[in-house]
Amino acid sequence: MLKLLRNSLLVVLAAAPLLVQAAPSAHEVVEQTTKQLLDDLKANKEAYQQNRQSFYDSLDRILGPVVDSDGISRSIMTVKYSRNATPEQIQRFESNFKRSLMQFYGNALLEYDNQGIRVLTAKAEGADRASVGMEVSGKNGAVYPVSYTMVQINGQWMLRNVIINGINVGKLFRDQFADAMQRNGNDLDKTIDGWADVVAKAKESAEGQQAGGQ
Repeated sequence: MLKLLRNSLLVVLAAAPLLVQAAPSAHEVVEQTTKQLLDDLKANKEAYQQNRQSFYDSLDRILGPVVDSDGISRSIMTVKYSRNATPEQIQRFESNFKRSLMQFYGNALLEYDNQGIRVLTAKAEGADRASVGMEVSGKNGAVYPVSYTMVQINGQWMLRNVIINGINVGKLFRDQFADAMQRNGNDLDKTIDGWADVVAKAKESAEGQQAGGQ
């Protein structure tokens, strides 16, 4: 019995450093996830260009655990629409949104061609909120700013929004969702089921804003 207790104590003492180890910071989450994404893309880019769905699946595997898809989905729907939505509708929209996000982000990432990327120091915006900047160097020498809004949920930093070269993706999607609801006569199911078309319009809007700013 004493031997069993002694061995159990040794196991607890050995595991103690792991238990007190701090969770990754907002900066570390962005930095580690970015490195994992780029390493995966570098190793499989040719195959992904032939089969984009496999790339979207890989993105979901890498990005999924650090994306607050529930928070983002509700933010896009806004309280105006989410408060009257059923749990099934919320979950369905979250699923459709997450799939479209991987496609939206993945298509842009496939255009990346080993340009320089630098993750900047995180800026605290409260106890559970921070922004992490990133600088992406283009082929033409221009530097494009990216800012990730991170929130801490149950001790883990997760992505809530991203601003790419001045384009606030969360706001862009939110505006497109509200517009789609108006066009669909406030039919939430129709808007959720047609979300892929909404994202396509958002992409066109973003490209138009980028072209206008050049």
